[in-house]
Amino acid sequence: MRQTFRFAMITLFAALTVPPVAGGDEIPTRFEAAPRIMAIGDVHGDLGAARRALQLAGATNEKDEWIGGELVVVQTGDQLDRGDEEQAILDLFARLVVEAEAAGGAFHVLNGNHELMNAKLDLRYVTDGGYADFEDAVEVPGNDSTLAGYEESQRARIVAFRPGGRYAKMLAMRNTIVVIGDNVFVHGGVLREHVEYGIERINRETRKWLRGEAPIPPWFEKKDSPVWARQFSDEVGEDDCAELAAVLQALGAKRMIVGHTPQMENITPYCGERVWCIDTGMAAHYGGEVCVLAITGDEVRAISESP
Repeated sequence: MRQTFRFAMITLFAALTVPPVAGGDEIPTRFEAAPRIMAIGDVHGDLGAARRALQLAGATNEKDEWIGGELVVVQTGDQLDRGDEEQAILDLFARLVVEAEAAGGAFHVLNGNHELMNAKLDLRYVTDGGYADFEDAVEVPGNDSTLAGYEESQRARIVAFRPGGRYAKMLAMRNTIVVIGDNVFVHGGVLREHVEYGIERINRETRKWLRGEAPIPPWFEKKDSPVWARQFSDEVGEDDCAELAAVLQALGAKRMIVGHTPQMENITPYCGERVWCIDTGMAAHYGGEVCVLAITGDEVRAISESP
């Protein structure tokens, strides 16, 4: 029953969030400015932290129902790995995308490096509970030679996340980079080389790979890819701020919001508040504080659970 319900939710999510356009693959990368945006960082398999962050943002109530109305929420990736409640997080986020749209708002869930690592079958950060969590999510074929080199306990997760798998297709309904008004959201960072390559192209190539229709994008494995870059979140210097300024100018934006690098104290701005680092290590694996970022016009502020 649980598996059937989840599959139905994924199907509904796909039907309501992917517009039927010519060519079959065009999810917008850029969106109009919103009166109020809330941004949430890495949750890494911690359902409790994800729920608390959504409630802190004013997006959901204690029943996990969307109450944000026209609020726009962005989660900047890394729902997977390091924790045991990943399937529940993915399913919750998928449902909230539908509920937010129906209410006139939006919930943009981005892919981070850990989502794409799972699709690549780089499973080094998966917990034992993370493997067990997907045993009821898919049917593991008994005659699949590509699974022979993996432990039996790992196979359901592999079937779920490999390109073309059920949860890989869910990840394919997302973007890697979004621009909302004058705000750029990405997991790691957008560099000038990414702008030149094309952020729409990056999103499109990622979706095709996750659907099993194309090889892994050539940019993913680079240490400075949009989901791996740390130039704007770790030991940020003058050269990094100059790079950021050039990227923002090229994209017509005022600021960038990134996750990926735990700040461990609170949300941290750099480069004269032109980049905001929102990964506070809120997942149980790190033990950081649950915080969210509120963007209201040109006013940007961090909100934390502690007074």
